[in-house]
Amino acid sequence: MVRRICVFTGSRADYGPLSAVLTALNHEPGIDLRLLVSGSHLVAEQGMTIDVIADDGHPISERVPVVVASDTPTGVAKSFGLGAIGYAEALERIAPDIVVLLGDRYEVLAAAVAAAFLRIPIAHICGGEVTAGSTDEGMRHAITKLSHLHFTATEEFSRRVVQMGEDPRRVYTVGSPGLDTVRTIQLLDKLSLSQKLGMKLATPTIAVTYHPATADPVGSEAGIRGLLAALDRLDQATVVFTGSNVDLGGPSTGHDLERFVARHSDRMLICPSLGQSGYLSLAQHADVVVGNSSSALIEVPALGTPTVNIGTRQEGRPISESTISCSDDAEAILIAIQQALAPEHRARAAAGTSPYGDGHAAVRILHVLKTTSLEGAFKKRFVDLVN
Repeated sequence: MVRRICVFTGSRADYGPLSAVLTALNHEPGIDLRLLVSGSHLVAEQGMTIDVIADDGHPISERVPVVVASDTPTGVAKSFGLGAIGYAEALERIAPDIVVLLGDRYEVLAAAVAAAFLRIPIAHICGGEVTAGSTDEGMRHAITKLSHLHFTATEEFSRRVVQMGEDPRRVYTVGSPGLDTVRTIQLLDKLSLSQKLGMKLATPTIAVTYHPATADPVGSEAGIRGLLAALDRLDQATVVFTGSNVDLGGPSTGHDLERFVARHSDRMLICPSLGQSGYLSLAQHADVVVGNSSSALIEVPALGTPTVNIGTRQEGRPISESTISCSDDAEAILIAIQQALAPEHRARAAAGTSPYGDGHAAVRILHVLKTTSLEGAFKKRFVDLVN
């Protein structure tokens, strides 16, 4: 029997890790893959990344625009509401047997709510994680409670999902699927990457991704000021920024970066989206990756590149030996970058690994999605821990 599976993606934040899962599903007999695309994928200022999805050959069944022109709390709440309405209508048309969601963003929560009301079983990837500096923390756990199958990156994360009352028989430790992409993707050589960017990558090259820390707006503003002040003092560095998420404070952060880059256009540039190959190639060829993105903690260590993790946004995540965490003031960031660029730390990073798995998550997820029984999925019971 063919099983119809709908995968939701609302931003490059979830599409990157989902890429390997989509490829596995798309090539599997007995799976009818449908893709629901929304969020920043449909925003021109974010690179209109729906075109990347189409170029990758994945079947786009529904497109639901939800992003309103505001980064205020009310604007984001309105986007959530538009999403819940649009996703319910789209899922009703698709009529999947399972909907697959990854991560913790508000668009993903809206999709989970819509699927729950339509009584569509939900498979959630990357539950049980902790990011104390982001409001996504609560959304992630809410999605867990609405879901029926759970694919986590580590045993620690699986224990947290079970601690939340989920049935251990439906919790699978598979690793982060983002590492599958690192393992299998064809990366650009340094010359090809330089040509793609239109800038020579002199030493040191610093790749920067900085998102708003939505649970700590004051610290987030301090972090971007500290980051830019530190980079200003590294006057020999080539700096490549990737765009920030559509989040509370996202456009404001983007405007700060654009003004800063405009003053240093001889050695800096900002790219709304590089795609998976471009981003991972940049991370591989950079001397250090700086910012507060989860990818810098999950995928970048597997590339052997040092990471400087700023502020509280990712607080609570496991980190590798290649990662240096620092506060959000300029002096601390500068010292951390200099430490990351030191030969001894670069050697440590080159020999390191990611704590998020082995790069074979997609095949494990595919097996469960294809074979698991969905009978009684909606008769969830809260499983109490045994003392």
